[in-house]
Amino acid sequence: MLGVEVRDLMPVYSAAFKARVVKRLMGPQAVSATQLAEAVGVPQPTLSRWMRELRSVEAMPRRVRGERTGAEKLRVVQDAANLDEAALGALLRREGLQLADLAAWRQAAEQALDAKPVRPKAGPSAEAKRVQELERELARKERALAEAAALLVLKKQVHAIWGDGVDATPPKSGR
Repeated sequence: MLGVEVRDLMPVYSAAFKARVVKRLMGPQAVSATQLAEAVGVPQPTLSRWMRELRSVEAMPRRVRGERTGAEKLRVVQDAANLDEAALGALLRREGLQLADLAAWRQAAEQALDAKPVRPKAGPSAEAKRVQELERELARKERALAEAAALLVLKKQVHAIWGDGVDATPPKSGR
């Protein structure tokens, strides 16, 4: 057909327009694809395809299951706190969660709020480190002092036994 494909004849819609239209297809005040197709002038099969594409993108896990941070889990629990069933279902689909996941996160949050705060075990303070250092230095000096005292006692004993090396007897003559 003259080198023109059917795709080339289809109108091109902006991503913002697609997002606005698909948003009207979802949520508590959603309208049917047929009604919306008449209102915006986009064929109903196209609208349905956009919805499928959006759902497949939303269903793709952003992360490996279970790798959400505590802050993310708390945000979802807070978002779900006062929702009715329909809105809760939409939230769970959007987040890619099961009701059991949400219940487990809620229970964990409640337990964390009820738990006594655990203070991280801090290492010794700078002052305590300084005291330990001074005690080690004192022990080293006490050992050195004890060694010096032992040497003095030993020197006195040697002097008592052998004398001081100055002999009172006259030296022998060379004869």
